[in-house]
Amino acid sequence: MRVAALADVHGNAPALEAVLREVEADLVVFCGDLTWGPLPRETLELVRPLNARFVRGNSERELVERTLDWPRARWIRAQHERLELPRYEEHVVVEVDGLGRTRFVHGSPRSDEECVTVETPEERVREFMRGVEERVVVTAHTHVRYNRQVAGVRLLNPGSVGLPYEGETGVAFWALLGPDVELRRTEYDRERALERMRATGMPQFELIEQLMTAPPPPAEVIAAAEERVFAG
Repeated sequence: MRVAALADVHGNAPALEAVLREVEADLVVFCGDLTWGPLPRETLELVRPLNARFVRGNSERELVERTLDWPRARWIRAQHERLELPRYEEHVVVEVDGLGRTRFVHGSPRSDEECVTVETPEERVREFMRGVEERVVVTAHTHVRYNRQVAGVRLLNPGSVGLPYEGETGVAFWALLGPDVELRRTEYDRERALERMRATGMPQFELIEQLMTAPPPPAEVIAAAEERVFAG
């Protein structure tokens, strides 16, 4: 089976639409934080026809726990109140051609808020892999892609579809798995996407716009992730 790994769409339906035009796979696995953003309804409309499975990210958990109390979070939760959400799973395990049994998570196998990067020390990798049988693990959450071998495990992050921190704008990042790992990039019309998002009236949208037009460099994000380790 060939699997497309898509993560951290964050309600950026135009970016997701562009990616899906290029996806040729037997299954799509969404690695969390799918609809938490400006266009949740439009994002869901794109994923409904797909043969897909859905990992629960910290954003999906927030829709249930409702712990955040600031304007943008309240607005996003309100947009979800009448939406029929897919069935989210804590993790997804799939047999991938050439890679074998592969586990898809959001943060790490032990927490949807754990930051895993290309710089994560081997000691911490061994900690969060304790009790995990799969030797290939797809992570997300940090919005920075990587592909590495460490502690006898192949770890990778496909990058973010909707809000990447890769030093580029107007590009969505994802991965195609089987028989090897291909880290993919798809260009889309960023200005048109921003126009659609502004029209929603999302509070504090200027923060999203800034991240989409001037994202932090990967090195900065990785350093911050490794310092915090667990970040919501």
